[in-house]
Amino acid sequence: MRLALYQPEIPQNAGTLMRLAACLGVPLDIIEPCGFIWQDQKLQRAGMDYIELANVQRHASFEAFKANIPQRLILVDTKAATSFLDFSFQKNDILLMGKESVGVPESVFEAIPDRVIIPMLPGRRSLNVAVAAAMVLGEALRQTNGFKRGDIYDNARAESGI
Repeated sequence: MRLALYQPEIPQNAGTLMRLAACLGVPLDIIEPCGFIWQDQKLQRAGMDYIELANVQRHASFEAFKANIPQRLILVDTKAATSFLDFSFQKNDILLMGKESVGVPESVFEAIPDRVIIPMLPGRRSLNVAVAAAMVLGEALRQTNGFKRGDIYDNARAESGI
């Protein structure tokens, strides 16, 4: 499982998702250009020291990204028709999140046949991209048994008799 951000605009969201990726052991792809400089203090503050632990790969464009990934791409988008809860994720999927302000361009939307949406109440436009990514990534990892169980987790379970 991988997570990809299409031209992220808000450094705090990118930093938060770097932290999420580092904590869950999920590689993160950043499709540029970004709407902030890479050394932005807001990015550093949100990602904290987890940025150094994250497996981040930057791509100059969507075309460069697509040329380097053989895996199935799943677009998380408010215009999708299939709920992420009804979708069957696979271990090697890449979850693509669009720009915070506008999602992805129509050409990118049309190029990705697998698209999911987070169901929301009527009249609500969208969730924060970091929240949305965490929700869908969590479900994808649950479905594919992809949560990594480190020594701390295994030791805690053994000590508690679970």
